[in-house]
Parts: sequence; C-alpha cells; structure tokens
Amino acid sequence: MEIAVAGGTGIAGTEVVKIAQQRGHRVRVLTRGNGVDVRSGAGLEEALSGADAVIDVLSTSTQSARAATEFFTETSSHLLAAGHRSGVGHHLALSIVGVDRAPHGYYAGKLAQEQTVRSGQVPWTIQRATQFHDFAAQTYRNAAVGPLHLALRMRTQPIAIVEVATRLVDLAEAGPSERARDIAGPQEEQLVDMMRSWAAHTGRSGWMPALSLPGAFGRAIRDGSILPGADADLGTVTFADWLNAQPRG
Repeated sequence: MEIAVAGGTGIAGTEVVKIAQQRGHRVRVLTRGNGVDVRSGAGLEEALSGADAVIDVLSTSTQSARAATEFFTETSSHLLAAGHRSGVGHHLALSIVGVDRAPHGYYAGKLAQEQTVRSGQVPWTIQRATQFHDFAAQTYRNAAVGPLHLALRMRTQPIAIVEVATRLVDLAEAGPSERARDIAGPQEEQLVDMMRSWAAHTGRSGWMPALSLPGAFGRAIRDGSILPGADADLGTVTFADWLNAQPRG
C-alpha cells in the first residue's frame, strides 16, 4: 500500500511510519520539509496522488478550544479535499476517548476534527485512544509555575504508543470502518501518581502538590468521563512496564 502520514515526525507518527515500513508499505510523510503544508494545503494534492490511505496523527500544543478547533478543522479539511481530488480511498484519523463527553479545550478541537472527517467525501475511520504513557512527562513539563511542578488530578487509562500505532496500521490495511472500537491501556491510573513516579524515576526531586483543574473540563477528567467503556479493546503494556523501560535520571 501507499500510505501518507500527516504528523509523521511526531510521537505517534514516528511509530506509525516505522510499523508501516516494516510491513512493506510505501510511506509518504507529509511535512514542510517534503514540500507539504497541511495547515495551508500547499503541496497536498501532489503529495497524495496515488496514495491508498491517509493516516492523520497531527497534534498541536494549544489548550485553547478556539485555536484547537481552527487547527484540526483546517488541517482535516485540506487533507480530505486533496485526498478526494487525488483519489485517496481511506482517511484514518486518531482521536481521543471521551471527546464527546468532555468537549472543552484541546478536546473541542478533536471533536471538531471528527465532525469534519465524518462530513468529508473520503471513506473514513476514526480511532479513539486514551492518553499515551508519556503524558505524565508532558504534563510535568507543562504544569510548572517557576521551579514548582504541579501534579494534575486526572483519571486515565494510559496506553503504549506502539500499541496505538500498530492498531492504526491494522486499520489502514483493513479499509474504512468508520468508528473503530476504542483502544485503551490495560488499567486505570491516577495521573498524580504517574507524574510523581516518573519524576522520581528520572531523578527529579522536590515537592509536587496535586492540582484540580477548575470548570467542566476539570470535573470531566476527575470523574471518569474520559475513561474507556467496557467494550474498549485493551493493550497489554502498563504504565509501570513503560516506566521501567525508561532511562533513570
């Protein structure tokens, strides 16, 4: 297969590219370095010519609902329009478990992305997944006030990136299936504990007080709204497994 990957240099995209290539697929990574700007649409139609499937694992660092919605609506619209003109037969987007139950901030953008994909002219698949294991490290870096790092109160069921990337390539090979079954890690975790364990493992010392985000989104991430349902497919790699494989500080 010819597979185009949007966001192919990111955390998830790198694994998608690796797995697809290992299986013998020809992979096109859609980046500015390769003459493609997904945000503006420049170079997309040429880059997608002859592609069988597009896997969209793009992300953005904003937590603003408006900015996230603009980003994901624009990029998805350009990918779908160029894909339709180029004869792409399958558009596959990675989303997040619970976006419809917590449509706030970044999640609002992902929900808008899903709606854009559903209304496009390319046959589609949407795969929702829970947070990756390294979400603890990302939150540690982002939830900082001067030298103080805050541990965010959140219920999550984190999953290994490679397990999500494997599922995405499986789905690309299988063809359009619309809403795929949600995928999540093997067990629920508290993000506060994950962050503190990661900090200790990597040699980062100091007091890390727990923080509850205010508002509707804060409630949603604490009350289980973004946890997978009973019908979700579960991975096998626990957070402890992942952490033990990381370099010690």
